[in-house]
Parts: sequence; structure tokens; C-alpha cells
Amino acid sequence: MWLNSLAQFAPETILRGARKVIEESEYLPTLHRMIRACQGEPEKFGLIDAHAAYVEACRASSPKAAYHWSHPAVYHAGCASDWYFLASNAEKIAFPIYERHYLKICERVMNGEQLPAPNAPALPQTIETPLSREENLKRMEELRKQLDI
Repeated sequence: MWLNSLAQFAPETILRGARKVIEESEYLPTLHRMIRACQGEPEKFGLIDAHAAYVEACRASSPKAAYHWSHPAVYHAGCASDWYFLASNAEKIAFPIYERHYLKICERVMNGEQLPAPNAPALPQTIETPLSREENLKRMEELRKQLDI
């Protein structure tokens, strides 16, 4: 089980993590503690703690994709939790849901996954002018003929 769980890390990373854990605790580490030590500190990846991420997600202005996030993980956890759910429920209900999504995403980031940046919709390159009244009537007549109305 240990071999399968730690296979994703380089041998040097496992040794460094093991030294760190053994030096910091009185007992031998658990598998969970070893995985955490091999992943490194979340701050090294630019990640903030779960509650600070939740507050940022709740206070972010709309459109959410255009907001300047401290890390894309905060945005993706908000999407996974549903923005409306976060906005319409009390913290005691919404935070555990957000935290679960955020911690899963943080784990993926610490394992090397690159999250895509939020995709803010851009304005169109060209702005179309509305049709004139005569052109609208002409198109309506053509549509009626096609539909036999």
C-alpha cells in the first residue's frame, strides 16, 4: 500500500519527506503524513488556507471568471461548489462543501497538475448593427413563406 501510494513521488522527494517527518515527530509517520510531507507545503504552490479561499470566493465580484484570484484553485473550487449555493447558504452549511472541493483541488495542484486559468468571456471583435424596420419585415415575410404560415 505504501509503495502504490508513494509511487508518484521521486525517490529523493520521499527521502526528504521522511527525514522531515522523522525529525519533527516522536513516532514513525503514518502514510497520510508521508504523502503530505512529500507533497510539500501548500504555501509553496501559492495556495491559501481553505477558509481564506472560501471568503475570497464568497466576496468575489461577478463575473467570477474575470475576477483576479489569488490562485485558480479558489475559482475552480467555487465552480465545483456552485456559486449560487455559496451565495445563498450560511457559512456553516456552505463552507464544508467548499472546503471538501478546495482540498481535493489543492491535492491535485500539489501533485503537479496545472489548473487552467478562469476563462473570462471576451467582448466580440465586431459589433453588429440592428436591422432596419423594413429589413426585419422583409425577413419575417420570407420566414412566413418558408413555414407556410
